[in-house]
Amino acid sequence: MVSNEQRRKQLAREKYQRQLERRAAQRRKGRVRNALIAGGLVLVLAAGAAYAASGGLNGDEEGKDSAKPSTPPSPSKAPDPCDKPAKGKPNGKQWKKEPAMKIDKSADYTMKMATTCGDINIRMEADKAPHTVNSFAFLAGQKFFDHSRCHRLVEQGIYVLQCGDPKGTGQGGPGYTIPDENLKDPRLKKKVYPAGTVAMANRYNPQTKKGRDSGGSQFFLVYKDSQLPPDYTPFGTMDAAGMKVLKKIAKAGSTMDPTTQNTPPNATVVIDKATVSKS
Repeated sequence: MVSNEQRRKQLAREKYQRQLERRAAQRRKGRVRNALIAGGLVLVLAAGAAYAASGGLNGDEEGKDSAKPSTPPSPSKAPDPCDKPAKGKPNGKQWKKEPAMKIDKSADYTMKMATTCGDINIRMEADKAPHTVNSFAFLAGQKFFDHSRCHRLVEQGIYVLQCGDPKGTGQGGPGYTIPDENLKDPRLKKKVYPAGTVAMANRYNPQTKKGRDSGGSQFFLVYKDSQLPPDYTPFGTMDAAGMKVLKKIAKAGSTMDPTTQNTPPNATVVIDKATVSKS
């Protein structure tokens, strides 16, 4: 028969175990959330392997768990809903400085991404984010995005797919940076990036206030309203068909890399070809 004292100790042990599990879950959630927001978002978006929430939307070395097992279990993946990529690989071109301004700031531009999962059309707002739109028009013209993999899907806290890195690691870019723009957009007033928004990744760290104007080529696509500080240039909006494709990708989920804490999508999301045209 269990005594009152034994029962008390058992309950205390169970409570302590629950506390440990909650803390571990919070750390995991924090790492996943941070995975997108550091090191440029995101995203989104890159100076490391695993995003950190304090740094922007790219990548860093924070958030690693020293207590994780050396041989973690391999989670089961959802079926891949996408097709095989077209033959080819990113050209990896680099430039030392931002391209000269050539777009018409009063016009609208559309970026069409033909991906392995379907076409995603993005209406870009040149009047609100001219440097960003001009850079995307330049990079698309140079075929910089072609054959690049969308390397990160975040499913907790924020809900985004991150693309635009020819290396597919969160560490790549075009070699130059562009300024932050449109951070006072009314749509971000409540610190929420609405579903359908397309925004730039960067290396901004809200704690140190360093890393402004550090966007490159990485960007993130928001598939569900995501609470984020207005630190990431919103420059475009996806069409309905693109949102449908994005939700299909999100539904397939992601699998965390236990070494880098990166969360690549289970879907094979590759931009076969990206083009920008004046609307």
